[in-house]
Amino acid sequence: MDRAHTTSDQLYGAYIFDIDGTISLGETVLPSVPETIATLRSLGRRTIFLSNNTTRNVASYGARLTAFGIPTPPEDVVTASQVLVRYLGRELPGARLHVIGEPPLIEDLVAAGFVLSSRADEIDAVIASFDRTLVYSKLQLAFDAIRGGARFFATNADRYCPTVEGGQPDAAAVIAAIEACTGIACETIVGKPSALMVDYVLGRVGLPRHECIMIGDRLETDIEMANRAGMASALVLTGATSESTARDSLIRPTYLLRHLRDVLRIGSPTA
Repeated sequence: MDRAHTTSDQLYGAYIFDIDGTISLGETVLPSVPETIATLRSLGRRTIFLSNNTTRNVASYGARLTAFGIPTPPEDVVTASQVLVRYLGRELPGARLHVIGEPPLIEDLVAAGFVLSSRADEIDAVIASFDRTLVYSKLQLAFDAIRGGARFFATNADRYCPTVEGGQPDAAAVIAAIEACTGIACETIVGKPSALMVDYVLGRVGLPRHECIMIGDRLETDIEMANRAGMASALVLTGATSESTARDSLIRPTYLLRHLRDVLRIGSPTA
């Protein structure tokens, strides 16, 4: 799938990078990543970092990327938390929420004017996300609220977050638990591969989708989102997806990369 000998004027205008499994595994930056990002920036290409992971806010992600040797301001990071805030601002402004998620997500929602509640009869919506502090009482409140008429949304549906050790159960497990006990399907999932995420990030980039490429390690989120949106996609084999899985999947990336540095060898067909 790769094309060699790409020159700088043939590169895409914007490179949208997944973080977990593409840029880093846990607290370890992957090989060649800082140098690859620096090269793209030196050639005047826009770089944006996109994550379904809501356990950090954009400032924390920016600081983390900077510590990895990739100087990144918060405005160059997009998370599912931001997309959720905008979506709920349109659907349920000022809503009372029960959030199964970690402090960065909760802080983003509260800062946007949403109110947390522990009373099932006054909760407007239940939010499911990655939560390493999940306990039965959180599930019980979600059950009571949804059975009482609350709406049900989620930040993302990733099955697990890749780490050096293998992975951590992600928001899909929380969604499944709530759906199993309530019999109610999650109404909207705002993160990748949602069109809501695409629209948000393209608005941030300020370029048409055919000038953008999405690079990630997951077929069902990163690649599926790009494919649905009519964007180029590159699957990098450094995270959640093996080469054999990629070859057998019906979800086909535009490019298959062994390492992130290989992105410098592919060019835009519209250049």
